Amino acid sequence: MTHRLISTPRAACAILGACVALATGATGTALADGHGVVNAPPVDTKAQDAKAAKTPLQIAAERLPKVSAAKVLDIASKQIGVRENAQGGGTKFHSWYMSSPRAKETLARDGGRNVYDYANAPWCAMFVSWVGEMAGIRPTMGWDAYTVAHAKWFKNNGHWGTIPTPGAVVYFDWAGGKSIDGIDHVGFVKNDNGDGTITTIEGNTGNGDVEQRVRPISQVVGYGYPVYSN
Repeated sequence: MTHRLISTPRAACAILGACVALATGATGTALADGHGVVNAPPVDTKAQDAKAAKTPLQIAAERLPKVSAAKVLDIASKQIGVRENAQGGGTKFHSWYMSSPRAKETLARDGGRNVYDYANAPWCAMFVSWVGEMAGIRPTMGWDAYTVAHAKWFKNNGHWGTIPTPGAVVYFDWAGGKSIDGIDHVGFVKNDNGDGTITTIEGNTGNGDVEQRVRPISQVVGYGYPVYSN
């Protein structure tokens, strides 16, 4: 809500003894009869344009803790070695997702009957979502169990691109396709190695672990960009 500030000096008594407040407009003109038009202060259109240019994720980030890409990568790195059980599930990432409101929202879409259908589901996207939650920036990291839907969320919010920056969420198609609908896997970019490869931290990789990997950029569909403090 925009508030207009009007300077009001001491009330001056009119000839009939009633006191009429003098309102001073932005131009400095005193209006004693209560019917004058007070000019509003000039609007900072540049500030308005800058606010309008922000993405929904950037606006959401203003209400969140300031978190760097390095912090998110540290949280992800500390999970290296976490392994799924013999059924392909049982990690803390599964447990967290099943207990979240998001699981109920995605259940029908993913063809499940109840949230426990996620107990042994592929969990690379759950891992990325869990890291965002632990960092306190879930509204700008997103949360999902389906890699394609998660990538589309970044794209629909204007945070999708082709540059591998540290902390970016990276989406892979093992066949080398570039369509979001063909995405097979997701993780975090740790480094661009400058040789056509990136170093990543991923869940549900290798033998069902969280691992640090080196991947060819040729397998990357694109990158989602959470909002970081630097």
